[in-house]
Amino acid sequence: MFNPHQSMRKQQLSTSTISTRIGRLRCHTHVHTYRGGRLMQTSRIEGKPQSKLGMVLRVTSGNFLEQFDFFLFGFYATQIAAAFFPASNEFASLMMTFAVFGAGFLMRPLGAVILGAYIDDVGRRQGLIVTLAIMASGTVLVVLVPGYASIGLWAPALVLLGRLLQGFSAGAEMGGVSVYLTEIATPGRRGFYASWQSASQQVAIVAAAAIGFALNQLMAPQDLAQWGWRIPFGIGCVIIPFIFLLRRSLEETAEFAQRRQPVTMKQVMRGLANNASIVIAGGLMVALTTTAFYLITVYAPTFGKTVLKLSTGDALIVTLLVGVSNFMWLPIGGTLSDRFGRKPLLVTMSVMCILTAYPVLAFLAAAPSFAHMLQALLWLSFIYGLYNGAMIPALTEQMPAHVRVAGFSLAYGLATAVFGGFTPVISTWLIHVTGDKAAPGYWLIFASVCALAATLFLYRRQGNPATATGLDAAAEAQK
Repeated sequence: MFNPHQSMRKQQLSTSTISTRIGRLRCHTHVHTYRGGRLMQTSRIEGKPQSKLGMVLRVTSGNFLEQFDFFLFGFYATQIAAAFFPASNEFASLMMTFAVFGAGFLMRPLGAVILGAYIDDVGRRQGLIVTLAIMASGTVLVVLVPGYASIGLWAPALVLLGRLLQGFSAGAEMGGVSVYLTEIATPGRRGFYASWQSASQQVAIVAAAAIGFALNQLMAPQDLAQWGWRIPFGIGCVIIPFIFLLRRSLEETAEFAQRRQPVTMKQVMRGLANNASIVIAGGLMVALTTTAFYLITVYAPTFGKTVLKLSTGDALIVTLLVGVSNFMWLPIGGTLSDRFGRKPLLVTMSVMCILTAYPVLAFLAAAPSFAHMLQALLWLSFIYGLYNGAMIPALTEQMPAHVRVAGFSLAYGLATAVFGGFTPVISTWLIHVTGDKAAPGYWLIFASVCALAATLFLYRRQGNPATATGLDAAAEAQK
C-alpha cells in the first residue's frame, strides 16, 4: 500500500499503477514528489475509463479558445485600431494594432521554456490547466478594457498586457496539447492523433467567422464599429468555465505517469542546450505552417476588406470555408504521413508552396472577387493542411522525452514569434512599400524555403532522426 510518510522519508517518487486497454485508457495514477519540504501531487486519480475521443476533445478545448480569440483580433483589427490606437491615418493605426497582435507572440518563447518545463515536470494535465488559466486572464482583460477615449494611454497598455499574457500561455499550450495527443496515440497513428491539435483551431476559425458574419448581417455598421465587435470576445469569455471543466477532467498520459524522476528547470535548460540544433531547425520547419496559417485565416479578412476592397460578408465567408478546408486536410495530412512517412510530405508541400505562393496571390490581386479569393486561399489551405499534418508529429518525434513539451514549444514559439505572429504586419508593410497586392506571397515563399532547408537538415541522416534524440522506439515504425 502506498505510504506518503515513507515516501517523504525516502525523498523519492512513489509508485504508479497504470492499466491500459485497447481503444480505451483507464489510468489510476498516484504520483507524489517530495520536493522542497512538501509533498506534491502531480496527477489526478481517475476512476472511470475515458475514450480516446473524449481525451482528444478535452485536451484540444484550450486550443479552441486560443485561436477563437486570435482570429477575432485579426478580423476586427480595424475596429480595435479605432478604439485603442487612434492615429492620423488608417495605415498607422492598423500597423499599431497588428504590432500589438504580433507582440504577444514575442512572449511565446519565454512561455515555452518556463511553462513547457513546468509541464514536463508536474505533468501534462496540471500544466495545461495552468496555461488555460493564464490564457483566460488575457482574454478577459482584452474584452473589459475601455477605449482610448475613456482612459487614454491605459487602454492600449492594458490591451498589450492582455496580449502578452495570451502569448505567454500559448507558448506552451500548443506544445503541451501536441505532446499529449502523440503520447495517447495508438501505434502507427501518431500523425492522425497529433493533427487534431491544429484541427481544433479550425473549429474556432469557423465559429468565429460564423459569429462575425451573423453580427455583420444583424447590426448597423456604426454600432458594430463602436461596441458590437466586443460581443464575439464576450462569447469567448462565457465559454471559459466550460473549457475549464473539460480540462479538469483530463487524464494524465500513461507515458508521463510511468516516469519516476521529476525534471528540474536546470535539467530542462541543459536538455534544450544539448539539442539546440534540433530546436532551431524545428522552428524553421514550423515557419511554413505558422506563416501560411496566419495569412489565410487571421490576416485574410483584413486583406479582403482593406486591400482587395471586397465586402465584409464575402471576406468572412471565404475565411469560414478556409477553416472547413483546413479541418478536412489536416487529419488527411497526418494519416498520409503515418502511411508514407513525414519527410516525403514535408518536402513535397514545401516545394509546392515555393512554386505557387506568389502566382496564386498575383492571380487574386489581378482580378479581386469572391470566387478568386476563395480559389486562392483554398489552394494555400490544401498546402497548409497536408504540410502541418505531417509537421506536428515530425517535430514531436525530434524531442527527448524529458524535455518534449519544452523543446516542441520553444521551436514552435520561436517560429510563431518570428514568422506567424508578424505575418499580418509584414504583409501590410510589404503591400504598402511595394504597391504590389500579391507581395505577401514573397513572405510565404521565404518561410517555405526555410522549412524545406530545415526538413532536409533534420532528415539528413539515414533512418529515423527521432531515435538520436531519445524518443521512444515506437516512433521508429511510423517513419
